[in-house]
Amino acid sequence: MAKLEKTQQIEVNVAYFRQNLQRLLKEVEKGKTIRISRYQKTVAVVSPPDSQEDRRPKFGTGKGRVRIVDPHWADPMTDDEVDAFLEGRY
Repeated sequence: MAKLEKTQQIEVNVAYFRQNLQRLLKEVEKGKTIRISRYQKTVAVVSPPDSQEDRRPKFGTGKGRVRIVDPHWADPMTDDEVDAFLEGRY
């Protein structure tokens, strides 16, 4: 039932699409568009996404969103601070 196999578009009816879903989705992954029809009328179009870009956040995209309250938070503790911490006074 598939038509136009050589081009970038495949036209199938609903029953064929249901029976061959996995194979047709692989064709979509390759870049082809599938037009699904019922009674010679197109009811749906399955096409690859517009872009295949990576959706993960990129390093540095949070610039300006993080506010450091204490700029010395990573400084090493002094001996007095360590003693106070170990005694539970810190």
